[in-house]
Amino acid sequence: MPRSVEKLLEQVQAVLGENMTASRCEFDEVEIEVAPAALYSVMQQLRDAATLGFDQLLDIAGVDYGAYGSDEWTTDEATNTGFSRGVDGFSVGRLGLTGIYGLQPIETSTGRRFAAVYHLLSVAQNQRLRVRCFAADDDLPMLDSIVPLWASANWQEREAFDLYGIMFNGHPDLRRILTDYGFVGHPFRKDFPVIGNVEVRYDENRGRVVYEPVSIEPRVLVPRVIRDDNRYTDPASAAAAAAAAAKEESPDA
Repeated sequence: MPRSVEKLLEQVQAVLGENMTASRCEFDEVEIEVAPAALYSVMQQLRDAATLGFDQLLDIAGVDYGAYGSDEWTTDEATNTGFSRGVDGFSVGRLGLTGIYGLQPIETSTGRRFAAVYHLLSVAQNQRLRVRCFAADDDLPMLDSIVPLWASANWQEREAFDLYGIMFNGHPDLRRILTDYGFVGHPFRKDFPVIGNVEVRYDENRGRVVYEPVSIEPRVLVPRVIRDDNRYTDPASAAAAAAAAAKEESPDA
């Protein structure tokens, strides 16, 4: 049976000490936060400590916390759930169009925008741990590579670099892994244009694939659709309209 999450957190605290800057236990899971300068040593301690033994790295997930907590679906006239949602075309969700329509960019240089989240498993202890580490610089997010500790981190760090632009210092071969050659930008960043930066087509005259600026016009899709039928008719207005129509048909009445 798994040990309690509270017991696990106590053991992690005993091993890491001040290197652990924050922690929480929710939904029978333990999550800790560490400073970027201590990332490599912390991960090594979590792997090698006899009381912990997190010998498997399951995943590394990049995260962009830009505009975190803001909701582009919040309106005064509609709810922000279901099919009654409305969207503001100039909200944080459309910041990818910055520079084209004069929208405001996401705040940078906070040191709390880009993070890598590490998911660890201890097979012997039958326990899991989530470790979050924020990059200190939003303009050039960089963390230490943990490939020397877990070989599986190689492709996972490349994925975080490709999609979020997080650099991993000491990685043996840090290059894109999911996007195509010549891809511009990092598609999972909050300020990446929804329509992309370039489009691809095959040019028969040149005999090769060419990259060109996106030619489609950006648009905002609003899920809520108002249909002109009896579901949306005000009974009082409908009765008044019917009475007016009847009066027009019978002017002598």
